[in-house]
Amino acid sequence: MEPLTVPGMLPALEEIGRYVMAAAAEAGLDKRASYRLRLAVDEIATNIVVYGYQPSGTEGDIIVSSTIDDHVLKIALEDTGPEFDPRQHAMPDEDELTRPLEDRQMGGLGVYLAFEGVDDFHYERVDGRNRNIFVVNRPSAAPAT
Repeated sequence: MEPLTVPGMLPALEEIGRYVMAAAAEAGLDKRASYRLRLAVDEIATNIVVYGYQPSGTEGDIIVSSTIDDHVLKIALEDTGPEFDPRQHAMPDEDELTRPLEDRQMGGLGVYLAFEGVDDFHYERVDGRNRNIFVVNRPSAAPAT
């Protein structure tokens, strides 16, 4: 699929979601894997806007791209917001996850959901851009007959 460039604003999340679901369908992912991937991408894209562009008072785009090979689907999100590696964010522990919502600390659950929704996640900072890469294993090809 051709890359998609959208403004780094919350209304663009819907278009990003459609792109991810189209890539998932092209890769042959089932509904569950597709939904988990969409949720993962949505959480990080939301963070790019809400914690990246908005607080810094900057505007920028989010570029979404996909690659499919025999084994995996990769979705990449790129932005020019402040550097942020989600892997450095503290994850909620088991105790935190089992508490009632009103007793939980704010933040962290979105990044946790993103990591849990994919088979692998990579982050890199390249030429002043954040690049978040989501990797989902494709279903095994049917055996040749």
